[in-house]
Amino acid sequence: MKAMLVIALGLVALAAARPSEIFDFEGDDAEHEQEGAAGRSVTGEYKWESPEGIEFVVKYIADEKGYRVLESNAVPSANGESADGEQADLDGSEEEDEDDDK
Repeated sequence: MKAMLVIALGLVALAAARPSEIFDFEGDDAEHEQEGAAGRSVTGEYKWESPEGIEFVVKYIADEKGYRVLESNAVPSANGESADGEQADLDGSEEEDEDDDK
């Protein structure tokens, strides 16, 4: 399972490193799909199957706010918090987000 996680994260890193292209991949036990405008805003998901037969899925968005997990059964949740795309502001400024909403 660790190897598949490394492969899946590597696919995401590859996709992020090549923002001029939309990246799709399908293998025997893993796949990755993206939609959107490369280098601007991309949504996608990747899936892989563990050796135990469990399918893991990560749905994400990559845009001006950065890479954010929207939904996943592979990302742990704790204390009622889970991946929902509204993780922390990457530049650390909450005021700018509030101003943008107005």
